[in-house]
Amino acid sequence: MRSLRTVSAGRPPVAAAPPGVPANGEARDARSAFPGPTRGAGTQIGPGSVYRSESDDESGCRMAVNRTVRNVLVAGAVAAAAGAVLRDLPASLGRRPSGPRAERVRRSPNFRDGAFHNPPSAAAVPIRPSFTVVVKQLGDFASRRPRGPVPLVSAVPEPARDGLRATWYGHSSVLLEIEGRRVLLDPIWSRRPSPVRFAGPRRLHPAPVPLDALPPVDAVVISHDHYDHLDMPTVRALCRTQAARFVVPLGIGGHLERWGVPSERIVELDWEEEAKVAGLRFVATAARHFSGRTLRRNDTLWGSWAIIGHRHRAFYAGDSGYFDGFAGIGAAHGPFDLTLMPIGAYSALWPDVHMTPEEAVTAHLDLGGRLLLPVHWATFNLAPHPWAEPADRLWREAKSRGVDVTVPRPGEPVDVASPPPVDGWWQTLA
Repeated sequence: MRSLRTVSAGRPPVAAAPPGVPANGEARDARSAFPGPTRGAGTQIGPGSVYRSESDDESGCRMAVNRTVRNVLVAGAVAAAAGAVLRDLPASLGRRPSGPRAERVRRSPNFRDGAFHNPPSAAAVPIRPSFTVVVKQLGDFASRRPRGPVPLVSAVPEPARDGLRATWYGHSSVLLEIEGRRVLLDPIWSRRPSPVRFAGPRRLHPAPVPLDALPPVDAVVISHDHYDHLDMPTVRALCRTQAARFVVPLGIGGHLERWGVPSERIVELDWEEEAKVAGLRFVATAARHFSGRTLRRNDTLWGSWAIIGHRHRAFYAGDSGYFDGFAGIGAAHGPFDLTLMPIGAYSALWPDVHMTPEEAVTAHLDLGGRLLLPVHWATFNLAPHPWAEPADRLWREAKSRGVDVTVPRPGEPVDVASPPPVDGWWQTLA
């Protein structure tokens, strides 16, 4: 029970003092002055003090108990909330390759000195931007978001039985249907690309359709292990609801196994290796980027993908920056009926690891592409450019160079044989 607080009553009028206490109310010896509390109507606390009844003591005790209970409940609720929020953090960080997977990593010609490396022609060039450039890049927050709701197409069409069709669900998530087979690229259905649920950039639009509304898929293809391309909750859901195999660059199998994906459903490839899944050829090709889910970088490989059927070919660039290797990929595995090219999250502060829209057009031409569908924009605020700028710049560059592009709304299927015309839908939100 909390101690009783002595309330000063000033200097009271002189009255008959208790035995052993001088008339001025000051005891010479506290032990002799207060032989003990007087039981009865009240409890004497001391000279110049108020008297408290036993009912007051009981009331104060109840208040102290109530306060203690309340504090315990609040602390428990906070601890429970923190536990729920942080529960998945260790797993979300993934797991480094080990055992046979680590051995394959060490044998890779792209792995040396304990890390994977970009192609020799695509080595990062250090930059030292001026203060003015940094301030300009980090300013103007309002323009990085759409001014209204992003239009979505939420109807799920019947699966395509033939041909080549692509449905962009936002960011880099695409359902590619090629000759009756279905391939899901870099799926992320979470609200944030982050190891925790309370931090990180939040979606600028919802996923157009629920994940469980997708038709059965034959393969899930991952470009690299950054959170906006390899999303643990989405992977776990797909592992439960789909029977697809996961086709990934070297080292990423360690993450997937930690998240419950059976090893027999994981296909890991190095650059220029290929595998056949559901009758399609998947060729891992080079990219200019990096990897890592913690402060440690580049212990898993990143890449782009050539996906080849009997009559159609598609190319997914992943998160690559521009480099001269695209021409070699086109010569070896193209030409491509469709290229899926990243056009957003570029910045003068990191010019090597993300393409500009103009570079995406150049890469598309290097690859021998016929139709360009842009990805990696509109869904997350990952760079300091305006929200609509990537699509504007892409459309302008494509027109100037005679390149066919399609810019669908999230969830809108695109038949590559007859793509919808570009209508500038995003410009009303800029």
